[in-house]
Amino acid sequence: MHTIFHTTITQIGDCARDALQDDMLITFREGAPADIEAFCFIHRHGATTGELQTGGVMDLAQRRYAITAVGSVATQNLRELGHVTVRFDGESQAEFPGSIHVSGPTPADIPVGSTLSFIA
Repeated sequence: MHTIFHTTITQIGDCARDALQDDMLITFREGAPADIEAFCFIHRHGATTGELQTGGVMDLAQRRYAITAVGSVATQNLRELGHVTVRFDGESQAEFPGSIHVSGPTPADIPVGSTLSFIA
């Protein structure tokens, strides 16, 4: 297994935690437009060294989730914008082209300083 992407959450938009109640995590790199930033967990953008894949792993705030589906543009969005929408529903088909689905409980909170990694 190798790490495809690793980052640290540096800021949390005013409405970002609301998405957790809908079993979603929305990320964007630092420097996001203000209207988008309000809904996102903002992180330091780093290199993406591979493709997100079903069967891979997402590590978030010291918890591990199996990746069950990856939308057709999810890797591209992560690489270019640091943007992903993670759904904590374990679905086997991506709901939207930019979605990543994982199995496991939705975190109650994700504090600033938490790490996020995708591993293949």
